[in-house]
Amino acid sequence: MKEIFREVELQMKHAVDHLHQELKQLRTGRASLAILEGVTVDYYGTPTPVNQLCNLAVADATLITAQPWDATLISAIEKAILTSSLGLNPSNDGKIIRIPIPQLTEERRRELVRKAHDMAENTRNSIRIARREGNDRLKKMEKAKEISQDDEHGGHDETQKLHDHYIGQVNTTLATKEKDILDF
Repeated sequence: MKEIFREVELQMKHAVDHLHQELKQLRTGRASLAILEGVTVDYYGTPTPVNQLCNLAVADATLITAQPWDATLISAIEKAILTSSLGLNPSNDGKIIRIPIPQLTEERRRELVRKAHDMAENTRNSIRIARREGNDRLKKMEKAKEISQDDEHGGHDETQKLHDHYIGQVNTTLATKEKDILDF
């Protein structure tokens, strides 16, 4: 039974970790290098993350700078940022790409909050699925007489505790991100 609990908890933890990674890419109106994590550049036919092709830095709260190691990549990096769904408009001076982070409109903030809620709901569903799979395995073990009914009920309680813990983490993470998006 302990193996079932470990597997269920691992699935739930992976779902929450994935949510953290997804939420990092939502803009909050402040400059953050995490915004650019999903941007890839066609580097000699290979999609390469932008952070592997240049030195990224946060110049101030509203500006990110990117200094490519290979100056011939400036236009490719600039194009990749422009075509991403981030809504950023980079400019370059031939050596450095400046990426201003515009203030978010109220409408865009609400849209980002809705997107964050959708991401959180997908994570909650993943957690519920992990709980259901764990409970199904416990039921099969009880039907095969590998564990008693009392052990099965105790196991259901344990998976429910794991479920409640990770759902709480999702709700806390969502509330923090929502506050970041709306309070700038």
